[in-house]
Amino acid sequence: MRIHFIAIGGSAMHNLAIALHKKGYQISGSDDVIYEPAKSRLDKYGLLPAEMGWNENRISNELDAVILGMHARIDNPELLKAQELGVKIYSYPEYIYEQSKNKLRVVIGGSHGKTTITSMILHVLNYYKRDFDYLVGAQLAGFETMVKVTEEAPVMIIEGDEYLSSPIDRRPKFHLYKANVAVISGIAWDHINVFPTYADYTLQFEKFIDSIETKGTLVYCKADADLNEIVSKSKADVTRIGYAIPEHEIRNGVTYLLPEETALKIFGDHNLMNLNAAKLVCKQLAISENDFDTAIASFTGAAKRLEVISADVSTNVYKDFAHSPSKLKATIDAVKAQFNSRKLVACIELHTFSSLNKDFLKEYKGAMDKADEAIVFIDIKSFEQKRMEPFSEDDVQKAFANPKLKFFNDASKLKDYLLRLNYKDANLLMMSSGNYAGFDLPELAAAIKK
Repeated sequence: MRIHFIAIGGSAMHNLAIALHKKGYQISGSDDVIYEPAKSRLDKYGLLPAEMGWNENRISNELDAVILGMHARIDNPELLKAQELGVKIYSYPEYIYEQSKNKLRVVIGGSHGKTTITSMILHVLNYYKRDFDYLVGAQLAGFETMVKVTEEAPVMIIEGDEYLSSPIDRRPKFHLYKANVAVISGIAWDHINVFPTYADYTLQFEKFIDSIETKGTLVYCKADADLNEIVSKSKADVTRIGYAIPEHEIRNGVTYLLPEETALKIFGDHNLMNLNAAKLVCKQLAISENDFDTAIASFTGAAKRLEVISADVSTNVYKDFAHSPSKLKATIDAVKAQFNSRKLVACIELHTFSSLNKDFLKEYKGAMDKADEAIVFIDIKSFEQKRMEPFSEDDVQKAFANPKLKFFNDASKLKDYLLRLNYKDANLLMMSSGNYAGFDLPELAAAIKK
């Protein structure tokens, strides 16, 4: 098979390109810019384009298919040439389905927790040396790439994003996988540039349930009232299994699953619910509850999900991917509950389209209330890049309903402020799906330790 990737540098795209290369396919690709780690990974396998930019001469009838990334535009010259020649064009979720249509497909959906639930399932299957394919949204310990596709594996575990599939396919990705076993972790409005109302957004989850194969299984969070209503109203012919927070106990900063008192390396109500979802999926894959608990005890978390940057007897520094209101609140609540005698300094960077929208900003009301020191950072360049109206400190304080909240739009001033704080018996939680305008979190953590 000869496959060409338009926008090969994307997170899922470059991982899929490597996976297909390992399968023996002939892979080519293009992009206008490729960042690390995609650049080094593609180069390692001889897949890095010789030159950046788009070139319609890369497209010919000798190609079996083109896979189109979300980063490409609808007037991309390579896309136009492929359309002109009638070459088959897939989005990457469409192609993932093509690679897995003869397998049992487990699809993890929801507004939050998808990556963690998927990662937990992969960890447990890997622990027992099960044969499986996968697509996950973060780099995991023990897994070289974020995508694996083979002929032999009987099952594929797929993190199912609700965002659009490609510039020419406006369907949410998770509608295309046709799950045999599906998970919905909860619903909290996001992606307002695509789903301008909450009703538009929840409709995508209704359609996701309808996309599950007949007689399939839906595992869902019964603690989410809106999700419960959607599940109860659905006419889909599927088995429904609800989950909530499992029984547990926190002692000396460690969470134990009850009744067996399994010590965990993760914490927080949201992660405990994620764990229960993963356990129910693994049960569908013939892994017992006891076997699951044995394996999950060594799970340290997905990258950037309450990831420990540094830790000592009085101060932990964490980074987390949280950026939406529900993720922000859940992450703050988790750290505060796990270390209730420590002060919590919590900093969120807002940089997604939704979070920089003035109408959506009010969705963050109360999200940082449990932080002893609440800080919001927005790189001023984010507004410029997205051509949006900047926020003032007053706008942010009113939206979060927190007059004590500190606001920064200059990374150096934020760093100076963080380094002036007293971290004796205090934790620092840095949350962003971006990179704080490029400043070094391990370097910050080391300076705090000194």
